[in-house]
Amino acid sequence: MIKITLPDGSVREYEKGVTGYDVAMSISEGLARNVLSAKVNGEVWDASRPIEEDATVQLLTWNDDEGKSTFWHSSAHLLAEALEELYPGVKFGIGPPIANGFYYDIDLGDRVLGEDDLPEIEKKMSELAKNKSQFIRKDISKDDAIQYFKEKGDEYKLELIEGLEDGKITFYEQGNFVDLCRGPHVPHTGIIKAIKLMNVAGAYWRGDEKRKQLTRIYGITFPKQKELKEYLELLEEAKKRDHRKLGKELELFTFSEKVGMGLPLWLPKGTLLRERLENFLRKAQIKAGYEPVVTPHIGSKQLYVTSGHYEKYGEDSFQPIKTPNENEEFLLKPMNCPHHCEIYNSKPRSYKDLPVRLAEFGTVYRYEQSGELHGLTRVRGFTQDDAHIFCRPDQVKEEFVKVIDLVLYVFKALGFNDYTAQVSLRDPENKAKYIGKDELWEKAEREIQEAADERGLTTIRETGEAAFYGPKLDFMVKDALGRSWQLGTIQVDYNLPERFDLEYTGSDNQKHRPVMIHRAPFGSLERFVAVLIEHCGGNFPLWLAPDQIAVLPISEKYHQYAEEIYTKLGEKDIRGYIDNRDEKIGRKIRDAEVKKVPFMLIVGDKEQEDNQVAIRRHGKGDLGSMSLYDFVKHFHSESSLTEEEGAKFNV
Repeated sequence: MIKITLPDGSVREYEKGVTGYDVAMSISEGLARNVLSAKVNGEVWDASRPIEEDATVQLLTWNDDEGKSTFWHSSAHLLAEALEELYPGVKFGIGPPIANGFYYDIDLGDRVLGEDDLPEIEKKMSELAKNKSQFIRKDISKDDAIQYFKEKGDEYKLELIEGLEDGKITFYEQGNFVDLCRGPHVPHTGIIKAIKLMNVAGAYWRGDEKRKQLTRIYGITFPKQKELKEYLELLEEAKKRDHRKLGKELELFTFSEKVGMGLPLWLPKGTLLRERLENFLRKAQIKAGYEPVVTPHIGSKQLYVTSGHYEKYGEDSFQPIKTPNENEEFLLKPMNCPHHCEIYNSKPRSYKDLPVRLAEFGTVYRYEQSGELHGLTRVRGFTQDDAHIFCRPDQVKEEFVKVIDLVLYVFKALGFNDYTAQVSLRDPENKAKYIGKDELWEKAEREIQEAADERGLTTIRETGEAAFYGPKLDFMVKDALGRSWQLGTIQVDYNLPERFDLEYTGSDNQKHRPVMIHRAPFGSLERFVAVLIEHCGGNFPLWLAPDQIAVLPISEKYHQYAEEIYTKLGEKDIRGYIDNRDEKIGRKIRDAEVKKVPFMLIVGDKEQEDNQVAIRRHGKGDLGSMSLYDFVKHFHSESSLTEEEGAKFNV
């Protein structure tokens, strides 16, 4: 007998060779029907794979990310089986699960596969799925694996086998299809009920542009047709909210090939929105004891060699900038922190001076590959709401908690109410990726978890996601469509103070090393604005909207009254415009609705006579007529960030 420990801590005894499916059946038939795979001692296995010794076991269903991953991995194999039936001789690269669905890279020789071919492939996949073919795992020797794919004539699989060790190679078989794969897979193909192949793209073999370009087919599957329908509806909504589309329609930003790929140009309305965000955070930061600084867009190469950024970001940085002096080399800065270290070092510091909190909206540059650029979410020049706190070791936890409060205040003000805190740790199996001593890493990781616990945050721990100089707390925010984005980060760093020889004089009159906390509630302004646009569909919070009002005179006769209204509202710090075009009022209202202007103030004969304005709210319609005084009261009650909200987060 062996002992199986379940996630709730309960321990059950089973005969040796029990499977995850057997364990599920012993709990309930309903659970067994939904099990896709099992996590055994931290590794995801087939639910049908025998367990030979005591183990901790988690049964994975569609509700678990790893369950979905298993489902989509099996769907990639189902796609490959369908392709082999439809196109004999097709050769296969890799077919992994991805964040939403799966893909398979294939070589069809001279045949070109297009979007029009996808429905036929979907149909064949559905037909094969109904066979309920089991996914059968087989251990195989390296020689036998090579022999199989030599006979099949698939050079891509042969190349993959080259890097594998004998005794660790497995095949998976379902129906008439066999693939080189380490798994895991769902019990049988019949579980895959709803199938949609999304698109066809080109992909170089192993990501090398000097190798052959293969055809990549993307798809997604679900256990129920209803879930596929909901997903496709969500995609349509996401298209409407695409920040690139709305950014153009709302005249927020643009790109120019002459300026350069990945370098956004902020238009007047977008600049207003961006400045409002900056001013909002700047005000909160000053209240929280931060001091503003400004640093250059370039720095000596030696600065980034000292910090370690040149070694880590050298390949992703723009090439060194030469000067008339051949001994000088500068870089466009990839990070602000080395500059802030030098500001800290600009004068002697005492323990009484700490913490020192330096804040900057600093633009940094990284040379992202052109294929990875995407609107504002992936750019080559972006502005971080960067700040660095230099504190004593005994102040780390308190300062970290205060930064958590600031991040939560930002999220609350902008309507991001669904988030998870991710404790990002280094990978103990790959310490060469990181700088610094083990004991400092362990101390920093412990302090981050304690601070998160003190604020009652729901946390997940992710190994291998730390920055190269220290662990961090990343905030994973869900938008209105349920998509997860990484926004806001806080990092504890014992290493840069060491590399820059930062010091302060302690109460014992001896020199001590400060601890550095990196933080950016927005992360980058560009990415934050992109996520915000898609989250609210361009309907920004009233206090943030570039145009808050549109004054719409019914005809030229009321232009002067419209001007008086507009001027008085401007004095109350309410922004917008007057639409004096020679158009009917219906057209003016429609255009203001398209621009997502929160309030439309319509003025005509009755309004001028009664000294009032007729109010329409975007998306809600007519609010009736009111005096300007009452409108301003209504406006500010809707737009203000109250002191109570700020106090709640210690801001």
